[in-house]
Amino acid sequence: MKLKNCYLMGLVIIVGLYSCNNDDGPDAEVVPPRALSEVAAEDDAEILAFLSTHFYNYEEFQTPPADFDYKIRFDTIAGENANKVSILESGMLDGVEFITETISVASSDFGRSDGEDVDHKLYVLVARQGSEDGMPTIGDNVVLRYEGLLLNKTLFDAASNQPVVFNLSAGTRRGFGNGVEYFQTGMGPIENGDGTISYEGFGIGAIFMPSGLAYFDVSPSSLIPSYSPLIFKIDAFAYEEDTDFDGDGIPSILEDLNNDGNLDNDNTDGDTEPFGVFLANYNDTDDDNDGILTIDEIELDADGNFVGFLDTDGDGISDHLDNDL
Repeated sequence: MKLKNCYLMGLVIIVGLYSCNNDDGPDAEVVPPRALSEVAAEDDAEILAFLSTHFYNYEEFQTPPADFDYKIRFDTIAGENANKVSILESGMLDGVEFITETISVASSDFGRSDGEDVDHKLYVLVARQGSEDGMPTIGDNVVLRYEGLLLNKTLFDAASNQPVVFNLSAGTRRGFGNGVEYFQTGMGPIENGDGTISYEGFGIGAIFMPSGLAYFDVSPSSLIPSYSPLIFKIDAFAYEEDTDFDGDGIPSILEDLNNDGNLDNDNTDGDTEPFGVFLANYNDTDDDNDGILTIDEIELDADGNFVGFLDTDGDGISDHLDNDL
C-alpha cells in the first residue's frame, strides 16, 4: 500500500546512513587521496569476488520453513555448500532478480578537481519482489527496515525491528537510494495491537555498492573505513508516491532536471543563494531565488495537486526556474 501524505506527516527522519559520527582523534591515520577511477575498479573487483564466492539462503525463500523470518543471510560457497548458486548467478533462480546498473560519478562530487567522470556498478539482489504495484523513485519517502554491512560481513548499521521512514535523496548514500528504486513494496501498515505495526508481502533483497556510491574517501565512523564498498540488506515496506519533499508543489522526482537519478546536483539558483547555503531544487521552496515561491509559479488544481509548469514569457524556461520574468 502506498503511503498517504497524512501518514508521513511528522515521520520523515534522516537515519544513520548519513549522520555517523567521525571518530578521528589526534592519532587518526591519514589516508592519502586516491583517484576515483582507481578505487572504482578495485571496488568492483572486490564486490564481484564477494558475489561469486557467496550465496544467500535462497532455498529457505523457495520453500519457507514454518519458523522462517524472511531475513537474508550470506554464507561462503565451500565445503557442504560447494554446490550452492552464487549471488552473482542468482538471477537464474525462480522469482529472483539480480540487477546491475551503471552510474556515472563525478570526482567533483567529492571535492576533487581532476575532472574525472567514472562509471560505477551498482548490484541489486531482489530475493522476493513486493506484492504491490509500482516502485519508489529517488525523490520519494519510503518505509524500510535495513542492515548495513562491509564485504567482510561486519555489521555497521541496522534499523530497529520497527519500520523507519526517510527520503531516498535527503540524507542517504546515492547507491542506497538508487538501489531501493528496484523494490516493490508490501501491504500495510497493520496494527499489531501492542503499539507496533507490521507489513505483509514486502520486497526483500540486498544492495551492493562501491565506495564511490557511498562514502568514498570519508570514514564516517570507526566501523566504516574510507574507500569501503558496502552492502545493505533491505525490507521494502511502503512508499509515498510522488513525494514533494520541500512542499513546493512539485513532486521531487520532477526536479531531477538532468534525469541522472541524482537530485542533489540539480540546483538552478546555486550561484545566487545567500550565505553559502546551497539547496538542490527538491529541497528549495524558491528554485530561482526571485523572491516568489515556487508553488506560486506553477499550475495546481483546485485541490493543490501539481498539474504542470508555466512559461509566462514564452522563453522556454519554466516560471519557477526563470528569475528574469
